[in-house]
Amino acid sequence: MKIEKLYKLISGKLCVTDTRKVVKDAVFFALKGENFDGNTFALQSLKEGASFAIIDDKKYHVSDKTILVTDVLSTLQQVAAYHRKQIGLPIIAITGSNGKTTTKELIGTVLSKKYKTVTTKGNLNNHIGVPLTLLSMTKDTEIGVVEMGANHLGEIEFLCKIAQPNFGYVTNFGKAHLEGFGSLEGVIKTKSELYKYLKENEALAFVNTDDVIQVKQTLGLNRDSFNSEIMQLKSANPFVTILYKDVVMHSKLIGTYNYKNIAAAIAIGAFFDVPLQQIKEAIENYTPTNNRSQIIDKGAMQIILDAYNANPTSMTLAIENFNQLSRDFKMLVLGDMFELGKTSKEEHQNIVNLLEISNFNKAYLIGSHFYETTVQNKNIFKFKTFDDFKSHFKAPKNGLLLIKASRGMALERVVDLLV
Repeated sequence: MKIEKLYKLISGKLCVTDTRKVVKDAVFFALKGENFDGNTFALQSLKEGASFAIIDDKKYHVSDKTILVTDVLSTLQQVAAYHRKQIGLPIIAITGSNGKTTTKELIGTVLSKKYKTVTTKGNLNNHIGVPLTLLSMTKDTEIGVVEMGANHLGEIEFLCKIAQPNFGYVTNFGKAHLEGFGSLEGVIKTKSELYKYLKENEALAFVNTDDVIQVKQTLGLNRDSFNSEIMQLKSANPFVTILYKDVVMHSKLIGTYNYKNIAAAIAIGAFFDVPLQQIKEAIENYTPTNNRSQIIDKGAMQIILDAYNANPTSMTLAIENFNQLSRDFKMLVLGDMFELGKTSKEEHQNIVNLLEISNFNKAYLIGSHFYETTVQNKNIFKFKTFDDFKSHFKAPKNGLLLIKASRGMALERVVDLLV
């Protein structure tokens, strides 16, 4: 079936890839994964109310409600790209090594003060999530904010062909997914695929002028630069405070790294003429969730929970920010960083070396990678597994605690150990 004909059949319907999300008249795309075959759930999706099930295995073709295609994933992507052309609204693409989800959410929160805005849900930022985000946009949507993730060369280029952004922003270039990219140079090359697309299509790049790599990579592009008028103010609490055009904004985010994310949201909101007071409201009301720079007060203990993801760049920034915070008692619980490939041993040792000269009372390192590092400081303790750590850990009664690790370490479990 041609994409145009299929699009007419499913246009305006909710598109899902999970039968648990099927509602009446939804369209189920039967994707295949390493451990499942969505074709086997096609009939179930129809029983639960789906209007159509898109399949690529003819033995599950039971009626005109099961639409047989050559490849379900490719069809999903083609339909999403076709839909994007039909709706024709401005789309902002967000990528980068660190902070892209928080930045995407901040931008979406700011823009929604004036426009009907659709943003990527959670971190559905890959070759499946981007098409689903696009298909969730309707004729009533006024601006789309699409997060794009990648761990291999060429992925951002591919996602740009589907989303066809009019605007783009790269949060930063850091040491993330080095196993797939090979090096920091590989990271820069891949993330800059967004810039390449913008240039080829005469679209606009938003550029943080504090980032010399961004400035260099966007030479020759149409660009809107920011940060010269957006200042971070010193504050007695850990939260980022911003001054922009004589308006002070008190955020619920911590760290200089989040200052840059907030600055991007302010600049992009201003570009799209969102009133300044509404930008302030959006920034001040945004609360981080899902283990991303969350501040949790548990008794007399204040916790910085940043256990959603970690790489050498974000881990370094988190520790440096932690060093600047003043408390009578300070503790860190850090877990392994994944997907670093051959650089893993060196990068974990670099984090330990930074800890050796940092400002804290106790630090706990958890995971097989950190366990192999060399530690000199008697206040740094290593554990190969979480269970080993748990059996030795004594919860402090007060102070400041930073918890950070890659998602697979699930270090949010530490919070449950605190009184």
